[in-house]
Amino acid sequence: MRNDEVIKSIRYIMDLQDAQIADILKLADYQPDREEVSEIFNENKGSITKIDGTVVEKDTDHKLTAYFLDGVIFHLRGKSDKHPPKPIQIPVTNNIVLKKLRVAFKLKDTNIIDILKEEGLSISKTELSAFFRDDNHRNYKNCGDQVLRNFLRGLAKRQRGE
Repeated sequence: MRNDEVIKSIRYIMDLQDAQIADILKLADYQPDREEVSEIFNENKGSITKIDGTVVEKDTDHKLTAYFLDGVIFHLRGKSDKHPPKPIQIPVTNNIVLKKLRVAFKLKDTNIIDILKEEGLSISKTELSAFFRDDNHRNYKNCGDQVLRNFLRGLAKRQRGE
């Protein structure tokens, strides 16, 4: 899933304004400038040409997305003095987004399964745990865009009381 779509979804889930997004980024020790934050939500981002010649819309930087996800955790749960902050993980994959949101919103496996079920996506606990494994583990599974999109939609409904 595109980084800007993830940030927009989280913005909707938490009902955030641009200034609050900048504050969340600062919690993760990232100093955004005004253009960076507004560029996330800009509809006319410009385009880039891939090696194969296809033209695609520019996406938000992985670094910014990684800091934002860490900032969301700090915003919702607070910073821990006991544990030093972990280095950011780049590139930001769907699996990383799912892991960070599980931590930020204090979700258990059963909560995530219920959220996905409410969105019409049935998934077992074993399948879900495969998303949270280390990417070198033999049972690791990539989290697809459809799973993440349904999870974000269901989380939004749950958080916003819809």
